[in-house]
Amino acid sequence: MATRGSGSDRGPEFPPLPAGPFGVLYADPPWDYRGQLQHAGPGSGDTGGAVRHYPTVTSADLARLPIREIAAEDCLLFLWATNPHLDQALELGKAWGFRWATVAFVWDKERVNPGFYTLSQCELCLVFKRGRIPLPRGSRNERQLVRAPRGPHSTKPEEVRRRIERMFPEQPRIELFARRRVPGWTAWGLEMLEKVLERDAPAATDPADRHGSAKDRARSTPKRRQRPRPATHHIAPDPRAPGAGPPPLQRGSPRR
Repeated sequence: MATRGSGSDRGPEFPPLPAGPFGVLYADPPWDYRGQLQHAGPGSGDTGGAVRHYPTVTSADLARLPIREIAAEDCLLFLWATNPHLDQALELGKAWGFRWATVAFVWDKERVNPGFYTLSQCELCLVFKRGRIPLPRGSRNERQLVRAPRGPHSTKPEEVRRRIERMFPEQPRIELFARRRVPGWTAWGLEMLEKVLERDAPAATDPADRHGSAKDRARSTPKRRQRPRPATHHIAPDPRAPGAGPPPLQRGSPRR
C-alpha cells in the first residue's frame, strides 16, 4: 500500500509492510505541520522545521496505513508524539487497532525550544495496547523519565529503545519510519527515506571520471626537469684577516 505525504509536490510512497506478526511496534511518525516552521520570536526568522528535514505525512494518510495487519494479537505500540499532535496521536493509535494505555516515556531534552505558551523541553512517547501485554516480560522497573541531550532534528534518544528491549527481550520488534537499521529490530520506512534523499541529492561527479584516475594523471603530467644545485664549498676564514679572531688551539700546543 502506497501513501503519499505532503513534504513534496507528489509526496513519498511508503514501501510495503513486512510480514508480521510483531509483538512490539515502535514508531516516530513524520507528523505534518502544514508547512509551519519554527521561529524564535518576532523578527528572528526561520530556525527550521520538520519539512526542512524529511517528507511529512498527514494524519489521514498515517491512519490509512494497515498497521493492524502486522500486529500480533497481544501487542504494544510505543508512539512518539510531539506536543501539538497529542490529540492526533491518540486518534492514530485507535485507527491502527490499539487502545490507549498510558505515557511510557518522558524525554527531557535538557534544552528548551521556543513555544507560544511555555518553553518546550519535553517530548512524550505514548504506549497503546492490543489484546494483553505480550509475554514473556523482561524488566519491570524501567523509569519513565529519560534525560538525554537533543541530537539532530527529530532523532530520539537510544536509551528509550534500550529500555523497550529490556522490557520485552523476546518479542519480535519492528521500528516504523526508521532512520537506520538496528540489530534485533525490523526496520520499515527506511527505503522511503533513502529514496527521498537520493532524489533530492545533487548529482555527484566522480573526479576520476572528469580528469581520469590518479595513475592516468601522473602519466600524462610532464615531469619537471630539476636544475642542478650549485656546489657548495666551505671556505675557512683567513687567520690574518682583521676580525677573524685568534686561530684555534691545536692539540699538544703550549698555552701562553
